[in-house]
Amino acid sequence: MIYQNTETENTQNQFSNAVKQLQCGKLLRKANITKNCGIPAFEVFQFLLLLVFQGKNLFRFLNSKHKDQAVSKNTYYRFLNETSYNWKKFLLFLAVKVTSVFDTLTRPERVKVLVLDDSVIKRNRSKKVELLARVYDHVEHKFQKGFTLLTLGWSDGYSFIPVSFNMLSSAKKSNRYQEIASDVGRRSNGYKARKESMMAKTDAAVLMVGQALSAGIQADHVLMDTWFTTEPMMRSILAAGLDVIGMVKQLKQLYTYKGRAYTLPELQKFVHFDGVNDIFGSLCVTTKKGIPVKIVFVRNRNKRSECLYLLSTDCSLSNTEIVRIYGNRWSIECFFKASKSFLKLGTEFQSRSYDAIVSHTTIVFTRYILLEWIRRNQNDQKTYGELFFMFCDDIQDMDLTNALKGLMALFTEIASIVSANIAEMLKSKVNDWIASQPLFIQALFRDLCWES
Repeated sequence: MIYQNTETENTQNQFSNAVKQLQCGKLLRKANITKNCGIPAFEVFQFLLLLVFQGKNLFRFLNSKHKDQAVSKNTYYRFLNETSYNWKKFLLFLAVKVTSVFDTLTRPERVKVLVLDDSVIKRNRSKKVELLARVYDHVEHKFQKGFTLLTLGWSDGYSFIPVSFNMLSSAKKSNRYQEIASDVGRRSNGYKARKESMMAKTDAAVLMVGQALSAGIQADHVLMDTWFTTEPMMRSILAAGLDVIGMVKQLKQLYTYKGRAYTLPELQKFVHFDGVNDIFGSLCVTTKKGIPVKIVFVRNRNKRSECLYLLSTDCSLSNTEIVRIYGNRWSIECFFKASKSFLKLGTEFQSRSYDAIVSHTTIVFTRYILLEWIRRNQNDQKTYGELFFMFCDDIQDMDLTNALKGLMALFTEIASIVSANIAEMLKSKVNDWIASQPLFIQALFRDLCWES
């Protein structure tokens, strides 16, 4: 439906194949995104999906020499502004389908996480946009006119998939420049989305997590930054059956350790700090309301004299594992960057309708999912066939101990066959290296024998 030149033809084919593989047309119908007459909804959706790869917006494309490849602009705007369509349901269906396939490409014990974060969609030049609000931008540390895009994503450490979102206005009426349009039917999906946009951010986040789990998204932990890592939020997530790993601020909150209450700086006194390791240690404490948590003290790489605090409700995890899992949270930051910079999130359409904002955001998220699907299928060797899975049962991960012993066995073998001078030099260097290592590594080579 969209004109393709030689440079973008491959992109169209890849996207078309991905759309067919994921049965996007069927998912659209399940989300009530259909039309009774005229151009089918799936064709309109596919046109808008591929529009970003033309290097033009809708206005420029309809006024170009390829305008015969499209229909009238009113068709597209009516499609974007339709209140009966359940766009969030479509995105959730698509995410469940993609993540279930990605689950089969990794081992069952691989950690899967849900990542929660928000980003500001600026509309500083707008005045009449429905539910436009005064929102705080944590990046620029000032208030902006626009919306807060609260996003829930899924990650297995290799791929990131947006699962759900809420284009939040403001829970405070005094911060809203505009209210819900009077002509929106109160029984429509659009009206429900508008009411959810006026929820408190934490309540909206808990609702999104519950909807994702109910739909079939599989995860072990929820990753959050300092703004979301609060005790009420943790309690809600735990009630949903997931553990929380998040960074906590150095505020006045108290944690109970050995029967006494301490702040985070006071808890640092019980952990040995040195100038070598980035992970200083951890303490198992309880929150004010009695939730057992593990706090890991980590060096701040941006300011090495300071300490960061990672909190985990799963106290059985090691310090290293908590830090490693929390590192997956960075994937949502990359997602926001790519969506805004390349996929035109918040900039492609400047409609006053809240429905158009939601529908366009869903289309942008769908673009990202399809790109991730194509990348995974092209680059992941685990998709080459069942042969991989046959070999997986026989291949075992080599731990550090066996790897070091095997390497040392190689050195001793080489020392036995080279000249005496080289052998002595080799033995001296190896012995010096062993002496410089921690005691647990030195213990591995206590019985080292250079004789053949």
